[in-house]
Amino acid sequence: MPQSLKSQTALVTGAASGIGAGVARALGAAGAAVVINYVTNPAAAEAVAAEIRAGGAEATALQADVSSELEVREMFAKAIAHFGAIDILVNNAGLQQDAPLVDMTLAQWNKVIGVNLTGMFLCAREAAREMIRRGVRADVSRAAGKIVCISSVHEVIPWAGHANYAASKGGVKLLMQSLAQELAPHRIRVNSVAPGAIQTPINRAAWETPEALASLLRLIPYGRIGQPEDIGRVVAWLASDDADYIHGQTIFVDGGMTLYPEFARGG
Repeated sequence: MPQSLKSQTALVTGAASGIGAGVARALGAAGAAVVINYVTNPAAAEAVAAEIRAGGAEATALQADVSSELEVREMFAKAIAHFGAIDILVNNAGLQQDAPLVDMTLAQWNKVIGVNLTGMFLCAREAAREMIRRGVRADVSRAAGKIVCISSVHEVIPWAGHANYAASKGGVKLLMQSLAQELAPHRIRVNSVAPGAIQTPINRAAWETPEALASLLRLIPYGRIGQPEDIGRVVAWLASDDADYIHGQTIFVDGGMTLYPEFARGG
């Protein structure tokens, strides 16, 4: 991969596994130094960091719960002290706590909104403060900073039994667009990448048996489940100057899931 992000530092939340790890690897391959954020699995985070270092880029792992204002502030302070700057934030950390509406507890609702939406706000705020303070470094990037939110096809597709998750991702859509509107004069680009079904631990039940995978593939016109590297490549490109005029947009990376494939069979 071309070193399109050389001399830049990226912070990826929830990067110890799954999509976040795939994004971190892709950013490292593009030349960025990478901060691997994790919550509960330091060994997994360090393994991702070691893999990135083995590829020739710098990497370090930092613990923080993104739903905690104090922990987010401390993480950014440590990252900036270590690398000197944050050029790219990938707001990836997310989780599911599924239940039918009538059974969903307030704790389940608050946990998902706290990580998936409030966490994005807290991290974006800290990143924007630093990017505005530092301004454009023309020898590094045409933008003062890049913020990429990892959303979901469920920012547009309703999902019964997952009201908290769908609400959080619907919120991400307008959070991202509002930040893009506000931060554009500072030359900070803000966009989202919205994955469809990606083969990660968060959705293992949807693909780990042949029957489950066959059912899932009925929802994916392109006929395969996505991989973390599918998302990582798009994020790395979106964070580069090749995408400098893309701002306030959601890029769906979903094998066509948002095409409402049931209608291809008559609805």
